[in-house]
Amino acid sequence: MEEQIDLKNQTLTDTHTHIYYQAGTPKLKEQLERCFKNGISRLFLPNVDVESIDKVFQTVEAYPENCFPMLGLHPCDVKDDYQQQLDQIYAKIQESKIYAIGEIGIDLYWDQSTLEIQKDAFRKQIQWAKELGLPISIHCREAFDEVFDVLDEMADEKLFGIFHCFTGSLEQAHRAIDLGFKLGIGGVVTFKKAGLDAVVKEIDLQHIVLETDAPYLAPVPFRGKENESSYLLYVAQKVADIHEMGIEKIAEITTNNSKQVFKI
Repeated sequence: MEEQIDLKNQTLTDTHTHIYYQAGTPKLKEQLERCFKNGISRLFLPNVDVESIDKVFQTVEAYPENCFPMLGLHPCDVKDDYQQQLDQIYAKIQESKIYAIGEIGIDLYWDQSTLEIQKDAFRKQIQWAKELGLPISIHCREAFDEVFDVLDEMADEKLFGIFHCFTGSLEQAHRAIDLGFKLGIGGVVTFKKAGLDAVVKEIDLQHIVLETDAPYLAPVPFRGKENESSYLLYVAQKVADIHEMGIEKIAEITTNNSKQVFKI
């Protein structure tokens, strides 16, 4: 696939990227220029902890028409001081325009000993989102049962958002959709043995948004290398191939879906 494709004036939206890691370096401008060349002009930036907030807003201030902030405490950063971190993040939320609470959730891949405080942080941040009328961006790694337990407990008409980096089964996909969530589909859909392509094939496109999670999880043909948001084109092309339609239609549908979630 050529890196540049005519999207017929359609826009691709990266609903989850850490491109702000490049803030203050020439790589930020270079990567965003490649995004714009590839039709990717909307990027949503989740911080991970208190320390990463400044870089998020530095990037947003440099590209206010293209980059949009979310704030939350990543489950891998839920440690003994998590309440202080939450307090600092909440204070920043009170003085900032943000578009989602995230990324938040549960991660049992790295540390299972923090499950209870991860759940507590998750619940508190879901409550923030409900009070503010915002979506949440969910990080779920080896923790579908635990995440669904919390979501079931807190489910109501105010709970909505995106299951970031969704890699679950068809049953889990439908369960997430029934709870009011879009599925964030990224580079894993291009991995031959992941099986995500078979799930995506069975999901109506109205439930799907696209993402990179850059600099992680680069799609084929860049698998194993540093990811960047311009590679969203390869994710979009794979979803287009799966659903047997043009990439410009995928761009239109998934960007409209992102507008429903983020209200911008």
